[in-house]
Amino acid sequence: MADLRALFSANNPSFEAAEAFTDRQRQWALVAAALEEHLRHTAGRGWDVEDLEAPRTNVIVFHGVGGVGKSTLLRKIEAALTGAEHRPAQWGEPTWTQQLLPIRIDLSRSASTGSDFERVILTIRLALAGALGRTLPSFDVALRHYWEAVHPGEPLDEYVRRTGLTGRFAEMLPQQMQAGVGEVAAALQLPGLVGSAAQQLTSALVSALRDRQARAQALAGAVRTAALLEATPDLEALSYYSHLLAWDLSQLPAKKSVVPVVLLDTFEDTGDRHRDFERLLQRLVWLMPNVFFVIGGRSRLPWADPALHGQLDWTGPTAWPGLAASTAAVPQPRGAAPAGRQHLIGDLSPEDCEAHLARRLVQDGQPLISADIRAAITARSHGLPLHLDLAVSRFLEIRRTRTPTPADFDCTFPALLARTLSDLTPEERHLLRSVALLDAFDLDLATQTAGLTHQAPARRLTERPLISENPYALWPYHLHRAIRGAVRDDQHSDDRWTDADWHQAAARALAALGDQWTKTTAHAPSRMLLVACLRQGLRLARDHGLTGLGWLIEAAFVYTDDSIWEPLALPTPAAPAPDTPADAVAELLTAITRRQREHRQHTADRLTTVLNTGLLPAELTEMALYYRAKAHKDLSQNDAARTGMQQVADADGRLALKARRGLANLARLAGDFPTALAAVPTLGWKGRHHRVLGDIHWSQADTTQAVSAFEAGRAEAEQHGAAGERAMMQVRLALAVSFADPDRADDELALAHQLLDGLDQRSNTLLAQVVALIKDAGTGGVTDRAQSLNAEVEAAGLPFLHRFVELAAAFHHAVRGEDQELTATIGRLRALTATGDFAYFTDIAHFMGALPLPGPSTIRWTTSDDHVRSAWRGLVQARQEHLHAGN
Repeated sequence: MADLRALFSANNPSFEAAEAFTDRQRQWALVAAALEEHLRHTAGRGWDVEDLEAPRTNVIVFHGVGGVGKSTLLRKIEAALTGAEHRPAQWGEPTWTQQLLPIRIDLSRSASTGSDFERVILTIRLALAGALGRTLPSFDVALRHYWEAVHPGEPLDEYVRRTGLTGRFAEMLPQQMQAGVGEVAAALQLPGLVGSAAQQLTSALVSALRDRQARAQALAGAVRTAALLEATPDLEALSYYSHLLAWDLSQLPAKKSVVPVVLLDTFEDTGDRHRDFERLLQRLVWLMPNVFFVIGGRSRLPWADPALHGQLDWTGPTAWPGLAASTAAVPQPRGAAPAGRQHLIGDLSPEDCEAHLARRLVQDGQPLISADIRAAITARSHGLPLHLDLAVSRFLEIRRTRTPTPADFDCTFPALLARTLSDLTPEERHLLRSVALLDAFDLDLATQTAGLTHQAPARRLTERPLISENPYALWPYHLHRAIRGAVRDDQHSDDRWTDADWHQAAARALAALGDQWTKTTAHAPSRMLLVACLRQGLRLARDHGLTGLGWLIEAAFVYTDDSIWEPLALPTPAAPAPDTPADAVAELLTAITRRQREHRQHTADRLTTVLNTGLLPAELTEMALYYRAKAHKDLSQNDAARTGMQQVADADGRLALKARRGLANLARLAGDFPTALAAVPTLGWKGRHHRVLGDIHWSQADTTQAVSAFEAGRAEAEQHGAAGERAMMQVRLALAVSFADPDRADDELALAHQLLDGLDQRSNTLLAQVVALIKDAGTGGVTDRAQSLNAEVEAAGLPFLHRFVELAAAFHHAVRGEDQELTATIGRLRALTATGDFAYFTDIAHFMGALPLPGPSTIRWTTSDDHVRSAWRGLVQARQEHLHAGN
């Protein structure tokens, strides 16, 4: 089908503009399954069209945000039910053989007035007029009775033309109604009543039915026909006349029978505070159980909600089992019809978006919209079909004057927002803008961000399809991303927010996040909540220039304290220099986090930039100095590292103990083990005393003491719930064990990998690979693995680990007695430790191979040089014996 809007967008277009429909194969499968079940049910023995108490299963609902493609889907279902030539091949062949009559009614043209229900009834009857070519006497007499009472002096055919219901069968309805009246008059043997007033014929028919005249009952003998005709012929009565229409359909001969499938589109336009129009439509569905209804709207159909009792005639899950919220989650046997009859129309996948745009405009058999523009539109649409349609219109508009580029489609569309806001109350519109500030939210966050005192409006908003729900998420609700972008970019709505409005809402949102984190932490600290609050809070503070950073400072310390380093995904590395305190805090934490995935030099440079701005609060200035010093240490820039650590230690702030640990580690790296050991008693848990002690012991081949220290450190970390520290302790424990006991090292290394899983600790992950080399020392392939690992270390920007790799290689060559290779490894180690840091690794390599030192050593061990030499050589000999025993 041609897309006329696109076709008329340019003079003599050389391209083909067609409506592009994306498969929606799953939705068709749901309709087909429900329709098959409906046909089996109504054909079953004992089924009675006049049973008004049986639950109704003759409806399926598709709901979703405006512009997601509901109307397109219903139009396609209508066409597919009309004939196989209109059905996409991938939808497959249906299994039913009955004749179906699809009738699509667009309720968007309606307001909540009685005349609109008349239009619905007449549309259905007109469609049946064309499909059947015969009368439906019970209903036709009742309709004539109603018409003459409610529309005196206005012929039905004139009304049909005036209201736009004209079509192929418009002239047939008045004719069939007249014929139906004739049939009834003939059955009553009162031919003179055919042209008389409807009241006379109705009275005669009621009398005949009351007297149980056989011919009258055969023609219009539904049990309740007489009562319906005796009722005042008003709109309420007309809605009940649908029962007569269902009865007439059930009396058709098998060869003439037809199953109507009524598609009610844009159902949200039927709603009002009192549900007047909706009540009439529900009555239509209930009283015509032999008709299948497909309903499309923005919201779930609430008929199964008992709370609506009194507002609608039939409510609750017993009446509408398929519409109850819980039924969709009930597992069904294979081949069974789906229990749930309410289905959310989701966004299109990127692949479907691409296919849609490629097929929409075609020139010489090729897509008119280029691949790069299609990709840009797809990314910005977040799968919303309305966004795709608006982007196509924008493409054609730009094409009039120049060639479109991908940058032209990095935008939102006012029309999309107007469509979204159209059916929201003012309170809901205010809430919508408020939650557009949040990546995800719960009722409490939404309410506080909007500055409201009660949650009811937020609850109502979350029931609309523009809000998605994930009940398993920390915050279950999030606004559709395309709509969120349109809301935040709004420059056209009458009630759009000013910059001050956005700033105030952002401040409320930041305070609400802090309040939630603070209260939760006081009872049960949650790492997940901490990270989520930081992600949203830092972005809000940065994007809106907020100054109240109180809780963010405390959260930053808690975040960095455990060394887990979940990505915060804030500014990119190419972001400009910070110019507000919020910018500086966001950049600080981002730089610290990204150091696990960036070269440490880049980390040091970013932290230097942040420090130079002078925008950081005093407490976080200390944090920036500390982590820059750590980056300098990892880069083997130990003079700079010592300077930074000393600054933090002298400040005697929250990170002073960590800085003193850093200074102790730097003393160890310089080969001054007594100084490092002397610092241990002053460090305590916050200074990670067991980690420092274990590093001192394993470096001197005192495996037993090292393992004891690391086990104590792991236990202490578990006691404090510090998952990051526990993983670090386990890697170091595996390192100490790997030299002395390769069999145990297998188990310890497996546990280390298990504890590292989910943590972003790049240096410890690489150190675990070093442990694997040491564990396998003396076996084949170690040298090649060491070369590969050196390449990974280089890429990671962690040059200090090169020394560990070479130490592992030295152990391997010493075990194998490969003197030449060991000498070469010592040469590389000497070059790597030329600055004096890790120089003791060179001494250890000599000890491993029982080689003399080339000159006096500067290393100060905690025991004698001979003791350390003997211990390292003993580990080599023990490994040799282990390998020999294994052979």
